[in-house]
Amino acid sequence: MLRLTWAQPEDLIGHELRQAAQDGRDASAVAARWRAAGGREAPARAGASPQPASPHLRLLAEDLLDELAALPSPLADAEPTDLADIRRLCPDWPVAAPPPAAGPAAGPAALQDPALPLRLEAAWLGRAVGCLLGKPVEKLPLTGIRRLARAAGNWPPTTYFTARGLPRDLLAAHPWNRRSAPTSLAENIDGMPEDDDLNYPLLGLLLLQRHGRDFTTADVARVWLDELPAGRTFTAERLAYRNLLSGLEPPYTARHRNPFREWIGALIRADVHGWTNPGDPAAAAGQAHRDATLTHTAGGVQAAMFAAAVIATAAGGGHDVHACLRAGLAVVPPGSRLARAVRHAVRLAGAHPDFDTVVDELHAVHSPAHHWVHAVPNTALIAAALTHADGDFTGSVSRAVSGGWDTDSNGATAGCVAGLLAGSPAALPEHWTAPLKNRLATSVGGFDGTGFDTLAHLTHREATRPCPSPT
Repeated sequence: MLRLTWAQPEDLIGHELRQAAQDGRDASAVAARWRAAGGREAPARAGASPQPASPHLRLLAEDLLDELAALPSPLADAEPTDLADIRRLCPDWPVAAPPPAAGPAAGPAALQDPALPLRLEAAWLGRAVGCLLGKPVEKLPLTGIRRLARAAGNWPPTTYFTARGLPRDLLAAHPWNRRSAPTSLAENIDGMPEDDDLNYPLLGLLLLQRHGRDFTTADVARVWLDELPAGRTFTAERLAYRNLLSGLEPPYTARHRNPFREWIGALIRADVHGWTNPGDPAAAAGQAHRDATLTHTAGGVQAAMFAAAVIATAAGGGHDVHACLRAGLAVVPPGSRLARAVRHAVRLAGAHPDFDTVVDELHAVHSPAHHWVHAVPNTALIAAALTHADGDFTGSVSRAVSGGWDTDSNGATAGCVAGLLAGSPAALPEHWTAPLKNRLATSVGGFDGTGFDTLAHLTHREATRPCPSPT
């Protein structure tokens, strides 16, 4: 029997109850009704396929999801989704750069930099490297990642994970991600395999090619429906996709029965918005907001804006990762949970020479309350990794992945930023980039087998394409 995960109402209740607790919403009465009816309160394990609920229980789950969504949140004012409200709460919102205009000498200085195409290629490669490093250990607990890497003599990781020479009992206790290991362990890599962390930047390119940088959230939805296979979506993206097919329109696609709306999905779509606004974190954050609100709200949207602003600042030619992170924080309300978590992570990274100590503290703070895919802990970990490595490429991807949680997504974002800071593909260690063979696999139409040099060229073309003149 085919049973779609991340979509059934009875599977979503536990996640929504957990989100309600994080939001400070009183869901005790709803939880009691669900337990009394025989419902499972704990969130279903990722990828699990429990027995389907009875028709009565499923209908009750739908009603309770709607009741939970209607509960007022005491954090609504401090953590808004609307862009105007977010900007109002950000006293250090960056000054927007003028949009590029026609002519070779027009537009922000960063767009005229002849080194920009090389930075963009390094960003694409860095994203792929970090993702690939994290793929085989995705979903593993922190102890498992550490034991596997240490047994291989690769801790902290300075190259891709391998199963060569590892004891069978260790591999049985901590099995690799079953979908990823055949293409992402060092002995198996043959080009960059497909991953949603690379599919979404490709979709972002299509979005900009078709609609330009003044696209709308509805344009994002149209590109998805045209080009994104539904089976390649997960968590918030899968539910937003379902909501689109049910006739809902943005922003309701993000809110309707979607307990994953503050998870990491929008953040992993943010890179292209930073790449196409080099040196302009305000514009990058605005683009990321229009993309993110198809699927996410509040902290999920703000995490995407943070990442886009960090990446835009790095793409502008800066070499100070700490300044990039400050630019990211400038577009996040300072009193929000996300901003507090990032500031705490940066402080920890600056205080402890041993990154394992930083990670242990982050897990002690965040793991009890948050799912491993939630935006808050993962954004904090990315910031800690970049800070502790001081922007160094290997150090950044190694730390982001070695910290656990959403390993491939965190490695991808850290690798993108560190690649931009490195400045060119030649500055990235060859043992990371050579196995990619300048080839990316994807189910996004027209891109399968494309080289990273070609993708950088296409990205540069969208970054420098003039915006329509306002009327």
